[in-house]
Amino acid sequence: MGIIEQLSELDKQLLLCLNSYHNPVWDNFFWIITQTVIWIPLYLTIAYVFIKNHSLRGIWFLIFMGLLILLCDQISSGFFKPFFERFRPSHDPVLRDAVHILNNKRGGLYGFVSSHATNTFGLALFMSMVFRNRWFNILIFSWAALLSYSRIYLGLHYPGDIIGGALLGLLLGRLAYGLFIHFLPRFIFISHHNTRTLKKGLADSISIHSVNLISYAIILTFVIIFISSEVIQ
Repeated sequence: MGIIEQLSELDKQLLLCLNSYHNPVWDNFFWIITQTVIWIPLYLTIAYVFIKNHSLRGIWFLIFMGLLILLCDQISSGFFKPFFERFRPSHDPVLRDAVHILNNKRGGLYGFVSSHATNTFGLALFMSMVFRNRWFNILIFSWAALLSYSRIYLGLHYPGDIIGGALLGLLLGRLAYGLFIHFLPRFIFISHHNTRTLKKGLADSISIHSVNLISYAIILTFVIIFISSEVIQ
């Protein structure tokens, strides 16, 4: 057995292990957490923070974030999945009856790489480099990791799909931030414009209160999701 086959077999065994731990509360929790609509208040909070700190010029932050998400989604879904053609566990002829599926949701045919992981880790890296706040970084990457893990819990992705998506998202997030820094002085005035201090100056241009506001939005959404999961079981 070659190294690729060994890694694939390990990936399947790890999936079956992680996917086997279920109860009604966590079923509800991970079903809700993976829905895009539940995070709309967070995205609106992010938009408010950038516009509040930079007026209408803050829209450039949002444009770059939107382009980043579009890039992550198109490369993961439009290139990687049809190129590698790796079945999702929910469609794998060997595993589709062994994995725990919720509400008969099986997703598209192919799963490498996970678009959820690519999108969330790309956004997390971009925002962490903008805000440069240790506690916010821990929170936003925990958010990305939990949303990505939900895809394993739901039987829609192998751990390898998540790892691959996360690495791709980190790469694209760093690329987007580099382009953002390059074009930033054309649109937004901040306190430092020289090469050495531009990145720090960007972080200083956004108040700590604004960073905390986004953090509170993440935590509050998690609390609401967990309470809802307890109530509707």
